[in-house]
Amino acid sequence: MPRQVEFELQAECPVTRARAGWLHTAHGSIATPAFMPVGTQATVKGLSQRDLYEDLGARIILGNTYHLYLRPGAETIQKLGGLHRFMAWPGAILTDSGGFQVFSLSG
Repeated sequence: MPRQVEFELQAECPVTRARAGWLHTAHGSIATPAFMPVGTQATVKGLSQRDLYEDLGARIILGNTYHLYLRPGAETIQKLGGLHRFMAWPGAILTDSGGFQVFSLSG
């Protein structure tokens, strides 16, 4: 099975061990370190996907699994063609588990 994500190291600082490289995904390659906008519920407020991708050069966006589970829900996202189509996002998507929100927002 081919790897879905691969990191290509370009440089490493011998003092701090900071690294620069490329994160290769099925939806494109991202130079690291990188600016990663947060689209908690599949959108970054105040900017269009075009603004993010073309004008700001963002190649990856962060979403929150728990918030997406609550609204619009997995079934809706699936019916609309998956997360990339639902978001109209051509680049890579990173989602966190939402584990913190499960416990902090559970009332």
